[in-house]
Amino acid sequence: MTRTPGRPTVRPRRPVSRVGRTTATLVCAAFLIAGVVGWIAGMPKPSEAVPYAFAEIAPTPGAVQARTGSIAGGGAGGSDVAATQTAPPVGSATDGIVSAEWMATTSAATGIPVRALQAYAVAARTLETRAPQCHLGWNTLAALGERESAHGTHEGAHLDAGGQLIGQILGPVLDGSVYDAVPDTDGGRWDGDAQYDRAVGPLQFIPATWTAIGEDGSGDSVADPNQIDDAALSAGIYLCASGGDLSTADGWASAVRAYNTADDYLPAVRKQADDYARLAG
Repeated sequence: MTRTPGRPTVRPRRPVSRVGRTTATLVCAAFLIAGVVGWIAGMPKPSEAVPYAFAEIAPTPGAVQARTGSIAGGGAGGSDVAATQTAPPVGSATDGIVSAEWMATTSAATGIPVRALQAYAVAARTLETRAPQCHLGWNTLAALGERESAHGTHEGAHLDAGGQLIGQILGPVLDGSVYDAVPDTDGGRWDGDAQYDRAVGPLQFIPATWTAIGEDGSGDSVADPNQIDDAALSAGIYLCASGGDLSTADGWASAVRAYNTADDYLPAVRKQADDYARLAG
């Protein structure tokens, strides 16, 4: 994921966060990332803010306790879901936060895989605490996830129960042949290319951007762009830093344009986000 200007001369066969054609835009991206990093530095970390729902309520053996809260407000529409407390999470720190009934119903209505939906919903809930002025809706994250990788299913990939991408989803090699050249920044750690960068994972982060803003959303102490909880939380942070208040039209549009400036990207994401909100009821 990177700040990207218009479409390339040859369209990729799947939507990715596209790196554009001018060095000036890449410079703008560098300044934007620097601003995002500064914004993140001022955010409370999870340990300093209200804990995740699974840490707020002690687990009750043999029972499920629940409290109601909105995780989808703002942006291009949203809905309310219930946060639940279950036994200690297995696989990811996001397990047990969002009502399983809500996820099953919403997944059936929208076609979003349950495991991806969990990541989007929990990321939005987390940012309600960490960036309460942002008003990011889960449906906006879901719309990005659909646009970038069909929720982690491009190229035959899928998400396992813990939210890890099985298989690879890589954008084009940024070697200057179609897009501006972006020399390697991660030693090939994430994209397998030690010469040039490529967008990586279900939300298509450029390694340089991931290094700057990637966060651990799954609770395993590793920030991994191929892990959907990490990617969704980091995308949410980027959107909030870029758009400010996403409950306003200007804020929401600024956030999505920061993710990708291609002319057709914003209207496509807006329609998808609105569709998800409508289908979720």
